[in-house]
Amino acid sequence: MDNSRIVIDGATLTCPTVARVARGDVMVAVAAEGVERAREAWRVAGEVAEVRPVYGRTTGVGANRVVDVEWEDADAHGLRLLRSHAAGAGPLVSPEIVRAMVLIRLNQISAGGSGVDPGVLQPLADVLNLGLLPPVPVYGAIGTGDLTALASTALCLLGERSWLSGSPDGGQERGPGFRLRSADALAFISSNAATLGEAALAATDLRVLLDASTVVAALSLFAVRGSEEPYAPYVHEACPHPGQAEVASTMRALLAFDHGEPARIQDPYGYRAFPQVHGPARESALYAEDVITREINAAAENPLIDRAGRTVWHNGNFHTAYVGLALDSSRAALFQTMALSTSRLGTLTEPSFTGLPPFLAATEASSGIMVLEYVAHSALADVRRYATPAALGGAVLSRGVEEHAGFSTQSARATTDALTAYRIGLGCELVAATRALRMQGRIPSGGALKAAHDLATGVLDPRMEDRPLDADIAVAADLLPHLARLLA
Repeated sequence: MDNSRIVIDGATLTCPTVARVARGDVMVAVAAEGVERAREAWRVAGEVAEVRPVYGRTTGVGANRVVDVEWEDADAHGLRLLRSHAAGAGPLVSPEIVRAMVLIRLNQISAGGSGVDPGVLQPLADVLNLGLLPPVPVYGAIGTGDLTALASTALCLLGERSWLSGSPDGGQERGPGFRLRSADALAFISSNAATLGEAALAATDLRVLLDASTVVAALSLFAVRGSEEPYAPYVHEACPHPGQAEVASTMRALLAFDHGEPARIQDPYGYRAFPQVHGPARESALYAEDVITREINAAAENPLIDRAGRTVWHNGNFHTAYVGLALDSSRAALFQTMALSTSRLGTLTEPSFTGLPPFLAATEASSGIMVLEYVAHSALADVRRYATPAALGGAVLSRGVEEHAGFSTQSARATTDALTAYRIGLGCELVAATRALRMQGRIPSGGALKAAHDLATGVLDPRMEDRPLDADIAVAADLLPHLARLLA
């Protein structure tokens, strides 16, 4: 893999790589070993279907699993399946999620457990390289298979639906085609690639924003002349949670060039309990990314083709309970750490903490940054709303034979939305901390904290008079990934 080319091998895909392909101009190639695994699985699937029933190949699906497909109907069965399942609804999901879906399905088939004709691999890579998209509506999956999304993709390959241009002006396009065999129809669509695509993007963004949060918290601590005692090694050796210790260590590194006398014997929780609250968020994010990485490289197929054993296993690997529960936990932890961000923002409006006028205002009666608290709490309310566990849902489908769902699709979507709100709230804190330091005339002495201060003051509007702050919030939110990279 170089900076402009990624080779998909069915085994080593990562969440950041998914994000690079989904969001960037990166060429995708398929490794020879992935093609060979897929080819061998395809052969085994055909052999087994000759001698015993295989779900979706020789039978119907769902409650129709007990209905055999007659040989004279075999060629039409798969096409009917694709047409009937390409029935999503609502607005189309974002292009980056669709690209992530195509990439992950490409990787999954390369893992060699689906039994899909390996000839489909290159067309899928071509779709990514040409910047094309299948139309994928938002509604249609509940965490037990993105059947509607992948059926729509299959119809594009078959030429029954047009590809969409990935360009801003959109439009329909002709693109790569592949004549999926009827027997391969279920094998192609039986995947959670769209859910995993959104989950991989969310996990990548979550790690970045949590890193940025530590930098912003350090700027706020510096602005209020907070105490460094809560980050002392002895404190975290006494209560040795790994995430907590890591956050405290990062804060010590950020503050290493400035050891002024603290203004108070003890600070509010937004500073004093930051490692204990932000640590769980980091641990939850790392766990979620680990779960998602395992899933996107897994042959999580039903039926699963056993190449070595020359057989087929009917199973429940299509169920993404691990992913949904991991993301549910991450959102709960994200809400907790965002609540501390709004708390720190509150201290930055207080003269007793900053030594400056209320709301960091230019004159006594001015409002200054007053509205930032309203914006941040509005965003916090959304994060709280999205933190409701998707796993608390339930479904009984297909005449009762599919009687459970984990709703990981909804969990991934809620995580995406929660991160959008989180960026806004954290951006508000960054605007306030930067403004406070400007008004104090204080600059961190060195290291990553000074670099963060310089980045922020370099792009944020220096004017102190009352004015609309919406552009400041947007600029600060866009700056967060750059702050996160300072910790690399």
